[in-house]
Amino acid sequence: MIGEHIKQIRKKRKMTLAELAERSGFAKSYVSSIERNRQTNPSIQFLESISKELDVSLNYLLYGDKNDDVLDKDWQHLIQKAQNLGVSKEKFREYLEENKENDGYKSNL
Repeated sequence: MIGEHIKQIRKKRKMTLAELAERSGFAKSYVSSIERNRQTNPSIQFLESISKELDVSLNYLLYGDKNDDVLDKDWQHLIQKAQNLGVSKEKFREYLEENKENDGYKSNL
């Protein structure tokens, strides 16, 4: 399933297999084996690199259109930036809880 999503997205982006392989830093034969579902357990590094080169979220890469909860690019970039800065989910939840009175924000985080 992952391989099919990669292939669909790559073709939609008008990118050849060789281009995707070169840009992602993985061998063309490896990318091909993933796309053809011969290799069914790609590493997280592979998936992250491919999702970056195809400009889609990991979630979309894994689940395609079936997931209605795909975040827009601004949220994706904001979340990625927070992760890169070492902000944990717990710390983010704490921040929201501390600031919900100020914004009138109510949630069951």
